Amino acid sequence: MVYNYIPLIAAIIAVSASIYASYSDLKRGIIPNKLTFPLIGVGLILNAIYAVLIGNLLLIVSAAIITAVIFALGYLFWKMGAWAGGDIKLFTALAALLAVYPPIINYNILNYQMPFYSTYPFPFTLIINSILSMLPFLLIYVVYIGFKHKPKVLEELTAPLKDYRKNMVQALVVSSAVYIAYFITFYLPFRNLLLSMVLIIILSLVISKLPKLIKAALVSVVMVLSLIQNLQVTILGFIVLFIIMTVTAVVRKLMTKASKEALQDDYKINELKEGMISAYNLYQKGDEVYYDDKSFFDKIREAVKTGDIFLLSAPKGKLLVSTLAAGLKNEDIELLKKLSSEGKISDTFRVKKGVPFAPSILIGLVISLLIGDLVIILLGVLNWLLY
Repeated sequence: MVYNYIPLIAAIIAVSASIYASYSDLKRGIIPNKLTFPLIGVGLILNAIYAVLIGNLLLIVSAAIITAVIFALGYLFWKMGAWAGGDIKLFTALAALLAVYPPIINYNILNYQMPFYSTYPFPFTLIINSILSMLPFLLIYVVYIGFKHKPKVLEELTAPLKDYRKNMVQALVVSSAVYIAYFITFYLPFRNLLLSMVLIIILSLVISKLPKLIKAALVSVVMVLSLIQNLQVTILGFIVLFIIMTVTAVVRKLMTKASKEALQDDYKINELKEGMISAYNLYQKGDEVYYDDKSFFDKIREAVKTGDIFLLSAPKGKLLVSTLAAGLKNEDIELLKKLSSEGKISDTFRVKKGVPFAPSILIGLVISLLIGDLVIILLGVLNWLLY
């Protein structure tokens, strides 16, 4: 039937648009509105035609709701300064085109049906895969900056590799928690991955908080029992966990200190240009002008530690300059010069570099269409390791 080709047409349009958006983002640093705005309309129209042809009018409503939700989520990331306006509009356009999983390809690998679909809508899979796809680009860029200009960045990034003993201890603790959780769930009338993961997390936290001697004794006994029961699985599990701990530590460094050092530079205020992105929000409260240099994730950690959810809100005062990806305007630069001349801020200003996100969206889209949801695949691997 002709209508069966509509999802394929939508997928081809989505991939083609993402290729052009990636080129434009890399070449000019923007994703043009003349690309994304028409795509939103085209996507909704294609979904409407498809819904009428297959006799499922709820698909029109679902497509509109999912598109609106993706735009709202993107707007939240934009307000946090994580995404540029073009990224939001591209995700919204792709959501309009591919509101549901397009059944364009099916194949088997080792008796597993591919692609791996999730229970949530396709655009969420696209966002997750795009974010994960960005990590290799960010790593390469940060390493390049480290070699070329900032050796301290490499020191930060490789610190987890040098601190391998800590990762080994963590791997032993989690291995012990896995064995104990497996022993507990074995005698339960039901078992599932979520229950096992919760038990492993709780047990890992409890064991890690024990005094050193008690922790060492407990981990030693549990690991010996595990080795006796299944030598090969225990050793393989420990190696996998050690690698995961090390990679996680490197990624954490990459997303925090290393990327911050690599992607931020100090400029004299008279050297600032339009489009440069402020690293921090600048506020004014009365006669005081100050920077809010805490990231959103820093505020989350502080709120969790203190129990004060109001730490997540913006500081009190008038916002003068924001960290939005649109960058500084001429009036912002003039204001900074004025504040500097009045002695209210220093004559240097920290700027962050924007990393083109459209290529990661393209890769995330291709992975989503051909392979599926990377989180579902990861959960499947964890389920295989545990059971």
